Amino acid sequence: MADNRVNVVLCWHMHQPYYRHGLAGEYRLPWVYLHAIKDYSDMAAHLERYPAMRTVVNFTPVLLEQIDDYSCQIGRFLNAGTSIQDRLLNILAGVQPIPDNPAERAQLILDCQRCHAPRMIHPYPAFRRLLRMVGATEDVSLSVDSLTYSYNYLNDQYFLDLLTWYHLVWLGFSLREEPTVQAMFEQGGNFTALQRRQLLIVIHDVLQNLIPRYRALAERGQIELSMTPYGHPIIPLLNSFDSMTCATPDAPRPQAAQYPGGVERSRWHLEQGLTAFEHYFGRRPQGVWLAEGAVSEDAMELLAEYGILWTASGEGVWRNSCRLSGIAEDIINSKHDLFSPYRHPASEVRIFFRDDGLSDLIGFRYSDWHADDAVGDLIQHIRNVARFLGEKAGENVISIILDGENAWEYYPDNGHYFLDGLYAALSETSFVKMITFAEATTKLAEKSLQHICAGSWVYGSFSTWIGSPDKNRGWDYLVAAKTAADQALQANNADTEWRARVIRQLAICEASDWFWWFGDYNPTGSVRDFERLFREQLYELYALIKVTPPANLAIPLSLGGGNAANAGTMRRNVE
Repeated sequence: MADNRVNVVLCWHMHQPYYRHGLAGEYRLPWVYLHAIKDYSDMAAHLERYPAMRTVVNFTPVLLEQIDDYSCQIGRFLNAGTSIQDRLLNILAGVQPIPDNPAERAQLILDCQRCHAPRMIHPYPAFRRLLRMVGATEDVSLSVDSLTYSYNYLNDQYFLDLLTWYHLVWLGFSLREEPTVQAMFEQGGNFTALQRRQLLIVIHDVLQNLIPRYRALAERGQIELSMTPYGHPIIPLLNSFDSMTCATPDAPRPQAAQYPGGVERSRWHLEQGLTAFEHYFGRRPQGVWLAEGAVSEDAMELLAEYGILWTASGEGVWRNSCRLSGIAEDIINSKHDLFSPYRHPASEVRIFFRDDGLSDLIGFRYSDWHADDAVGDLIQHIRNVARFLGEKAGENVISIILDGENAWEYYPDNGHYFLDGLYAALSETSFVKMITFAEATTKLAEKSLQHICAGSWVYGSFSTWIGSPDKNRGWDYLVAAKTAADQALQANNADTEWRARVIRQLAICEASDWFWWFGDYNPTGSVRDFERLFREQLYELYALIKVTPPANLAIPLSLGGGNAANAGTMRRNVE
């Protein structure tokens, strides 16, 4: 009997940008190790608990490198007491003292509020009490504007307890059973140097074992590992600013006509990503999730050059591409053909399109539902799609793609009960077959798209990264730095080590993440963090090539001012 179960691919995109100052400086933001101990560890634990569950897990190479680096640095501290290039960890470890400066004390308090308070502060009376002591209430967190610089009355133990609690609540659900961790939750305060060291040992063990755990899951065939090009750049925009034209023909463009040498940079990111991926996982990936699901016809051709089997993007790109290819509007609106692999005539690479509705239910809606109701609702939606596809269900695939870290801060218990129920249901539901994208490319017949309308998984366009004044100004800053770097590299062909540093620093500057945050609709604090780090990285590039930076680089290019609920790395406003 033919297998008529509907195929489902669940793809988790694991990504953090490069948070260090320059290539080897201090980490400016802590999100790599915090998401590692909370989300990446829990996501591995769920898969280990359900061996029949199949998923695709996508990693960015810069995330893998930073996880590895944090593991090494914390390991060196535990073995030899050496400093860690992260301010919060250094203070937690006792390497760096509690600051005396009132403004630095206030900043430390602010840093320990950077999480979703209803799920990560309010449920813990001892943590909540520490913040209430300085004016942060159930409804109002402190901000830079509310600083009174009156924190010298607090003793060092207050700050050590606050910082310890901040790291405790960032520990994933799967780590809460550790005896050391349980004892600290129960104790509530007055944490000793030995306990803080034990907490650092827990953090180190997670970081050290994280990549091997995912590698083991892949080696036993439970997950497919894929990657994003090295620095998380938007390949279609590096290739040509003309890529923005299909989805947003009237949007203003940067002053620069194109990104200089962009196609060469795209190849570098892809090649460097493949090298890093193989280093950590011992194999080349069959699939590449281009940063932000950003695709174009020339990007597809580039993937084909490197023997990539598949990529994926958003439903908006599918809709725009169908219209460009002359597919009837009623067929597009029915979504019947969304659930097939596609191929552009110029490339052998298969492209899958995300079901935005199902993906966004997990990303944005279910966090406020009871886990059982959320799981039941998602399974019912999948059942509805299977019935809609009818006897062709087994020839189609539902692609559910979303960030593997950003949603869980908004779920109770880091999404434990939802994911536990979801994995159990998907493993056992009779009309569902969990597969990977690589399997789908060999199992399912593809449809043809005569044209691909270049765009991303956000709105099907590039408007989140280009086409508005702040974002275009960011591109102009980058183009100027790239032009200067090209001239310096051309003048010095001999120093290969220096050239490698320049090219890698350039790659950091080319990440999509900086442009995401530019704009007045984003929260001021997050815009400030990312905008400042972007300019710092450009300054580092100019310093490497020994060129005086342009004067306008000292001027912030975006100030933000949007909803603080979208702060940090939580991309809930769109993704």
